[in-house]
Amino acid sequence: MVFRKISDDHNLLSLQDILDCCGFSERTWYRIMKLWRDTGDVINQPRTARGRVRHLDREDIDYLLQLVRDNPDYFLDELVDLTQTNRFISVHFTTIFNELDHAGMSCKKLKRIASE
Repeated sequence: MVFRKISDDHNLLSLQDILDCCGFSERTWYRIMKLWRDTGDVINQPRTARGRVRHLDREDIDYLLQLVRDNPDYFLDELVDLTQTNRFISVHFTTIFNELDHAGMSCKKLKRIASE
């Protein structure tokens, strides 16, 4: 097999020959060429941040879980005050509720921890 340089700029092969060789559609070819000209690469770089910005990081959530395990009788407003004074984070009590719920802490688990 002979290796030939495939290039649209130097007219070494026709566009149709390039598309047949690569198995691309014409739209895909021009999208890849645009990406190559813009970035110098033919692969889109993944975005580093996906989704919405989190108010609490993993350490903050671990802190909340430890507080709840140590004293399951805390109310959400008390947890808000503790995160403000000890972690210097101002969040709404619904954020704390959602993060505890997302971490798997339920009322049933809190009752079991309190009974122990």
